[in-house]
Amino acid sequence: MSDTEPIETDGAPSNDNPYSQGVLAGDTLYVSGYGPADPETGDVVEGDIQAQTDRVLENIASVVEEAGGDGLADVVKVTVYLTDLADYKRVNEAYGEKFGEAPPARVCVEVSRLPENVRVELDATAYLG
Repeated sequence: MSDTEPIETDGAPSNDNPYSQGVLAGDTLYVSGYGPADPETGDVVEGDIQAQTDRVLENIASVVEEAGGDGLADVVKVTVYLTDLADYKRVNEAYGEKFGEAPPARVCVEVSRLPENVRVELDATAYLG
């Protein structure tokens, strides 16, 4: 791992778990999974699934920006984890508003449970070249 750099920012939640908020490997940034936590308090944000998805994407954008990127504009791949696929349409609405006409590649899976019992988590890969 000689050519990698951990990325840490106050603009995204951090915790005591053994992982980096992001890892830059050359021109590629791997952003860890985020739930809808406020970076200042660490608490899950209030609101519906769209508001929570917005917070997750803001957390991801902060890590990309800390690595020298242009926020969500540099994201090329996202994985969405939902505890209930009934939220799929509303997550898509929030996601579409943030990414616009040229969204990144994406996978969405339903999972049985997420940390802190949140309903949505996303991770991302960004290209900073």
